[in-house]
Amino acid sequence: MRALVMSEPSAGSDRTAVRDIDVPRPGPGEVSIDVAHAGINFIDVMARRGDPGYASSWPYVPGLEVSGTVREVGPGVSGVLAGERVAAFTRGGGFAEVAVADAALVVPVPETVPTAVAAAAPLMLATALLLLTDVARVQPGETVLMQAAGGGVGSAVAQLVPVLGGGLRIGTVGRAAKVAAAREQGWDVALVRDADLVAGIRSAAPAGVDVVLDPAGTTLLDVDLDVAAPGARIVLFGNPGGGTPDPLPPLGRLIGGNVALAGFSISRLTATAPARVSGALRRVVELLADKRLDVAITEVATLAAVPEVHQRLAESRGSGKYVVALQ
Repeated sequence: MRALVMSEPSAGSDRTAVRDIDVPRPGPGEVSIDVAHAGINFIDVMARRGDPGYASSWPYVPGLEVSGTVREVGPGVSGVLAGERVAAFTRGGGFAEVAVADAALVVPVPETVPTAVAAAAPLMLATALLLLTDVARVQPGETVLMQAAGGGVGSAVAQLVPVLGGGLRIGTVGRAAKVAAAREQGWDVALVRDADLVAGIRSAAPAGVDVVLDPAGTTLLDVDLDVAAPGARIVLFGNPGGGTPDPLPPLGRLIGGNVALAGFSISRLTATAPARVSGALRRVVELLADKRLDVAITEVATLAAVPEVHQRLAESRGSGKYVVALQ
């Protein structure tokens, strides 16, 4: 079968190519899926760079979210049937014609939800939902700020905030050319991360922001704290630059500001609390089926085109959510 294979770590796409590999078989508690679409994510870039903990071994087939049809059910699996239309988290291997997933992380997808959209549900939509509900616990009318809001998770957050009853949505982007796209994704206010960022956020939300979602490691944490309202929740959920993040702020700054600081990792949650993750995936699929949630995606036609998308993401040139067609 065809698969996208990273032969060894690299800063570029020179070690990534489409190859023929063996078709995987599901083990106990697993299913195999004939992949229709697979989601493309920045976490693939982190694996490509060789950041610790992202590629299980080399050569490595990336891809952590797929949609398609169940091909084969492994021993001990119940509640998932061969031929069923599904979306799933994978532990890698998603950029292939056949992928294997833990049955606990597979959910059914109704015919009314296109497979291209369903492929964006696990890492993009379920992550956004868990960030807002389980971690930040957004309340009706609350203001939500998201740093680096131009990507897939950012677009999902922008769409989910009003569904959950939230209030003003403020998103930040890396350069002025991305402001219009962020507004199209649903952000009420889109600001460039420059020297005037704190002033811009305070102008939009004079009383401060209630929820801050920050995928930029700790590089923007001072900004987050400067604009946080009393009782705000700041959620850190990424380290895109790799390496060791800067130290967290002194405890006195959190106590004095009545601010809560939390961390989130969807990959760790899939390993430690799969029921919570699959529950979030089921909910976003239901929202898609009910037309209460509508997210824009960019569909890439072939596996061979994925390395260029990875490079766009690596250079912060991407916008919104990308998925690749396998069928």
